[in-house]
Amino acid sequence: MSVSIRRATLFDLPGVAAVYEAIHDAEEAGFLTTGWLRGVYPVRATAEAALQRGELYVLEERNRILGAAILNRRQVDVYARAAWQYEAAEEQVGVLHTLVIAPRQSGKGYGRRFVDFYENWARERDCTVLRLDTNARNERARRMYAALGYREAAVVPTTFNGIPGVDLVLLEKKL
Repeated sequence: MSVSIRRATLFDLPGVAAVYEAIHDAEEAGFLTTGWLRGVYPVRATAEAALQRGELYVLEERNRILGAAILNRRQVDVYARAAWQYEAAEEQVGVLHTLVIAPRQSGKGYGRRFVDFYENWARERDCTVLRLDTNARNERARRMYAALGYREAAVVPTTFNGIPGVDLVLLEKKL
């Protein structure tokens, strides 16, 4: 099976939105914990805005969208509250946002594959530091990032993308 990751196109939006909905379904059924809320975050407009900025990437197999993420150099405002171990100029920090893999594709290594893509993307843009975040409740993501060498720099209470009461885990890695 050939799985690829590439920059998204307009035709990918329905597939990305379907992955978001599948995650919300699985969360509401108690099969996973992301801390996200249906109708609040992530929603189709999340993907549309990232696509317009040229920052949305998709993981696909046989023309089916199985995952997506937003890659850029934009650090979330609360990142300023972290005690980062690795200092870098804004343009040297690559940021991964909203990494999603369809719940039915879980356990196949697609999340790790996307993180590897992100790291290569950052290297190609001369980034020296990687940063990302996840909800403290998302233990699965925290374990994956730790296994991939990411250090938890802080846990910051915040309202995240319209979701109140989030403890946001801020992670980093030196390239």
